[in-house]
Amino acid sequence: MSDRILGGVGLTLAIFFAWSTTLIQESFMTDVVGPKAFPLIIAAVLGAASLVFLFRPDPAPLWPPLNRLAEVGFAVLVCFLYAKVLPELGFIISTTLAAGYLTWRLGTRPLQSVVVGVATAVGIYIVFRVILGLSLATGPFGF
Repeated sequence: MSDRILGGVGLTLAIFFAWSTTLIQESFMTDVVGPKAFPLIIAAVLGAASLVFLFRPDPAPLWPPLNRLAEVGFAVLVCFLYAKVLPELGFIISTTLAAGYLTWRLGTRPLQSVVVGVATAVGIYIVFRVILGLSLATGPFGF
């Protein structure tokens, strides 16, 4: 039953995502693919995966223990907090904190998590800001 609920929620989200993609305003200067292609691909993949859950549910799903569900809940909370503090702290600081926490909860030692968080933030910053020239949230230190 829980698989079908998840499938229904996912399918509803995919339909909403596809519909909201149709509202994207296209500029007269756009490439061949356009800005709607990638969101529509994500909606299609989400919809297809949701249909699998709807039509082929697991007959006896095994739920994780409560402490594991709490871990997932905290990971989701970190993602929401990341989006909330990104404009104030900037990309590098926010990404370092989020990636560090998430890798720590996935099993790395605390010092390794800090290193992975910093490397992830700096690596993504270099690719997106320096190489591709895209703008990222600047924090109190200007990066």
